[in-house]
Amino acid sequence: MLGREELVSFEFDLDTLVERLAAGRYRARLTDRWNALGGRPNGGYVLSASVRALADAMAATDPLAVSAFFLRPAAPGLASISTEVVRTGRRISTGEVRLVQAEREVLRALVSFADLSAPGGRSVLLAAPPELPPVEDAIDLLGGRSIPDVTIVDRYDYRAAAAPGWVHGKPSGDASMMFWLRFRDERPVDTLALVAMVDAAWPAVLELGEAGSSTVELTVHIRARPQPGWLACRVRTRYVIGGYHEEDFEIWDRDGHLVAQSRQLALLA
Repeated sequence: MLGREELVSFEFDLDTLVERLAAGRYRARLTDRWNALGGRPNGGYVLSASVRALADAMAATDPLAVSAFFLRPAAPGLASISTEVVRTGRRISTGEVRLVQAEREVLRALVSFADLSAPGGRSVLLAAPPELPPVEDAIDLLGGRSIPDVTIVDRYDYRAAAAPGWVHGKPSGDASMMFWLRFRDERPVDTLALVAMVDAAWPAVLELGEAGSSTVELTVHIRARPQPGWLACRVRTRYVIGGYHEEDFEIWDRDGHLVAQSRQLALLA
């Protein structure tokens, strides 16, 4: 993760800062700069603030595996965060974190940390990065526009080969998408930021004519520290059953390294 001396110049770091009150107890102030559909703070953003507190409590480096349950929507404002060390190991350490607002638990997550700069074992890739045009030839999916109440789109840049059908009111029926992604203020992406970025896009089910969805559970696997530059993303939903759907998200860096994967279970709006 970025050092403290780098925190002052980037919105993500300012908005996920946590204050240690006592051992295992933190305070955060969630902002309205990362609101998603519905005008509430985006789940990935809320989760990142929680993971930051747990990383501080455990003196940990990189989040490796995150399993988070969203119990109710967050709101801009103060939040209390409590952390618990579950196990400290030689390679992997695990802890639990809870975020509470107005005496109601909003999020609970179990997180394992590791040092992803350390040499690893065997690597085999049985899939390839998304096929995207060069960033300079891709279109800005928002065309420089903002979306009322969806402030998260002002924090990121999105580039793709073409605009999705739902943007023009004509959903394609194909609940998948590929695009380039980066912070709009060009903050370097570290492994904490990847936890937020796997939840940084519009739901793929918008291409099925849905109005949106809300996350019930989100699992994130961080696979590597990304190289600088734009990130290539691939997202898809294959099954909508009983009003719930899964969404799979991959992030690859510009050198063709898979750096993050996630799957979430979400409830249609």
